[in-house]
Amino acid sequence: MIASMKLIDLVDSHAERIAEQWAKNVVKNPFTPFYHDKPVEKLVPQATRFYHRFRDLFMKPKPAEASNGYFSNYAAERYTEGVPLQEAVYALILMRRQIWLYAEFQATFSTAVEKQQAIDSVTRTMLMFDYAMYFITKKYRELMKLEWFEAPNT
Repeated sequence: MIASMKLIDLVDSHAERIAEQWAKNVVKNPFTPFYHDKPVEKLVPQATRFYHRFRDLFMKPKPAEASNGYFSNYAAERYTEGVPLQEAVYALILMRRQIWLYAEFQATFSTAVEKQQAIDSVTRTMLMFDYAMYFITKKYRELMKLEWFEAPNT
């Protein structure tokens, strides 16, 4: 759990910097064209909020329950913005990747023992992002269905 806490502390204390790196990546990634014309400074708060919330989601005994509300809201916000589902999901994948790139760059897990302990962090982080993908796609489907039913018949 020590390695997990190290990662959580790193993400929380460097949330803005990690979010800036994520924003720079998402605006140029070929799988996220929706974001290409978005100003980086407008995107940073989206990722910063997530990175600050990371500790809470990561540490909950029942991460699925904690993730449901947060990622349903995340999905509703992206849906309202017009972000295609596949890009909303891929943007989140890039957020996850940015955590690990930043941690590796900072040499967060430098000793052999810490690297072994980091497996706990990887497993827990992957689980949280698995829940995120599920709840985001579920919410998008609900919103799309609602929009379809509310559309005037032509």
